[in-house]
Amino acid sequence: MTTAASLEQIAAQLKGRDFLGLVDFSPEEIRYLLDLAVEIKRKHKAGEAYQPLKGKSLGMIFEKSSTRTRVSFEVGMYQLGGQALFLSRNDIQMGRGETILDTAQVMSRYLDGMILRTFGHRNVVELARGATIPVINALSDQSHPCQALADYQTALEHKGKLEGLKVAYIGDGNNVLHSLMMGAAKLGMHFSSASPEGYDPSERSVQSSIEAAAETGGSVRILRDPREAIEGADIVYTDVWASMGFEEEQKEREKAFKNYQVNEELVKYANPDYLFMHCLPAHRGEEVSEGVIDGKNSVIFDEAENRLHAQKAIMAAIM
Repeated sequence: MTTAASLEQIAAQLKGRDFLGLVDFSPEEIRYLLDLAVEIKRKHKAGEAYQPLKGKSLGMIFEKSSTRTRVSFEVGMYQLGGQALFLSRNDIQMGRGETILDTAQVMSRYLDGMILRTFGHRNVVELARGATIPVINALSDQSHPCQALADYQTALEHKGKLEGLKVAYIGDGNNVLHSLMMGAAKLGMHFSSASPEGYDPSERSVQSSIEAAAETGGSVRILRDPREAIEGADIVYTDVWASMGFEEEQKEREKAFKNYQVNEELVKYANPDYLFMHCLPAHRGEEVSEGVIDGKNSVIFDEAENRLHAQKAIMAAIM
């Protein structure tokens, strides 16, 4: 049982931290953030003001375009009482050769927190290394921890629990898979993925997730067969076959992933009350059939909405 004293201790531990990946957080800290997200959402729906970041500013550096990430962070910071500044690479000197370390140190003199949506994970690590304020990974090629937190908030709301549930991911072994897998491992869930040969998740992410699962009673399995992966799943997840930056591989990937579509035939192997999730944007008719993504088991728009509340929880906790 979590006591008020232990909650205060976790809150103190989170203050001032960077949020670069779920691997950096204990199961208790992740659950604290999930519970905070649920409570922040409740307050928002009830019209209760919650503005712990009044007078604070968030810098949002975007090297990759976005819909959900930009809007949810900008609106979220406003709802928390602060302001957000959108900064594309071309808006600041990083786009003209200023080092990430110099940018980090300058921004730390102006802001109370930063997010970075970037290609290389080393960029967000470098930004955090140079900054004296909290830095949030809003997506990198290695991980997408904000998305995973929103995903598990959604699962918690619909299922009432997380520990012991089975998550099946079908598709590309990308940043979304990495964060989803680590989150499942940290939360005592059972994770299975199926990807075609050559598109597996990184060995480092798999190994660290297996180690985390060993401590929580969860499990991690990396498979080839989508049917084996999805068997008895409580949550079924997929993502586009060609993520941003891999568009030139679209035709090649369509061939490799042709047997990995999440469709009505495949989901028969999941539990009848499974939740279908997708981080969006989605390509209907490619990685998922219209019948599944628009069907009764789909919670994709709850999931998208929870990006707002999960990220508000992150900002409120660390800023």
